[in-house]
Amino acid sequence: MDFWKVGFLCLLLASSVLAIGAVELGRHQPTERISGSAGDVLEDDPVGRLKVFVYELPSKYNKKILQKDPRCLTHMFAAEIFMHRFLLSSPVRTLNPEEADWFYTPVYTTCDLTPNGLPLPFKSPRMMRSAIQLISSNWPYWNRTEGADHFFVTPHDFGACFHYQEEKAIERGILPLLQRATLVQTFGQRNHVCLKEGSITIPPYAPPQKMHAHLIPEKTPRSIFVYFRGLFYDVGNDPEGGYYARGARAAVWENFKDNPLFDISTEHPTTYYEDMQRAVFCLCPLGWAPWSPRLVEAVIFGCIPVIIADDIVLPFADAIPWEDIGVYVDEKDVPQLDTILTSIPPEVILRKQRLLANPSMKQAMLFPQPAQPGDAFHQVLNGLARKLPHDRSVFLKPGEKVLNWTAGPVGDLKPW
Repeated sequence: MDFWKVGFLCLLLASSVLAIGAVELGRHQPTERISGSAGDVLEDDPVGRLKVFVYELPSKYNKKILQKDPRCLTHMFAAEIFMHRFLLSSPVRTLNPEEADWFYTPVYTTCDLTPNGLPLPFKSPRMMRSAIQLISSNWPYWNRTEGADHFFVTPHDFGACFHYQEEKAIERGILPLLQRATLVQTFGQRNHVCLKEGSITIPPYAPPQKMHAHLIPEKTPRSIFVYFRGLFYDVGNDPEGGYYARGARAAVWENFKDNPLFDISTEHPTTYYEDMQRAVFCLCPLGWAPWSPRLVEAVIFGCIPVIIADDIVLPFADAIPWEDIGVYVDEKDVPQLDTILTSIPPEVILRKQRLLANPSMKQAMLFPQPAQPGDAFHQVLNGLARKLPHDRSVFLKPGEKVLNWTAGPVGDLKPW
């Protein structure tokens, strides 16, 4: 980069920080309530609005799997475990299935990790089919609707398509037996075969206690303009480049690795959480899937998320005003990222920071233990409550069948 460009960008960084700091005087911001219906939805209390029956399955579907590998408790897919625990003691739980509005099947389909901690989804379809066969044989409720009043937590990369590579996930499609059920999943992308209408998109799991342990003083200045830590290329799985993150991460590195406005690297320092709290903008680009825990981390630490994932469906979008708290950048516009971010007026940045400082915003992104009012557990219940009452058309006539139990890849039909 030419010397004059470096000088110009350094001056630009200084002026940006000063412009923000002139009003902010540090990191602490007064909060701002979300206006309109979104704020009301975020603060809804689902208790009294629905009843959930939790199927009691043999422990091989959940507890024994977790006992074999406790790492599943801290993985970004751990929402399936904590949602189960939450519902067991939740006031919305009913022990009488005849009065239930919803039925929940606790299956830990993501708790199969490699030595490196990567989830293997290959057994998941057979495991899920086995659980559905069990509940449909032992209880009458599945057969009344073939799952239309049932919900499942499927936090895989591509939800109930059960594969971590998009091409193969698309080829597989959503498990046929789940076509009528409501899916609670981290994956969300418009016009994608792995997101069915009516799904509830949730944040990935991020350990609340771990993040809270890294909080720094509120008045610490945000001296980093743009921050990112993570892969830019995945040479092992995408040796030719261009497929991983649809080239968006590579474009970030190639265009801004020498830009002083951008603090970006593949290294993951021990001060990662602290650094996010010192940053104004945190990049949240797609990887193999459009979502990542960075989105949760950015919200918790008050760093404005820069969302680079075309057509992404974000968590609890009817309650969290993502356009007000974040910045959307099209994947094709990544080379102009510096211009886009430096063009945002300071007063707009400050309002985003005030909204991010709202405790209810942060609470909605977390699965805390124990549960707290307004947290992600309650946002899921709110989403389910808003779907009630069920349309009478979802209830089948005696003997009527809609789902094809023999559909799908041959390997999925083998016993689990």
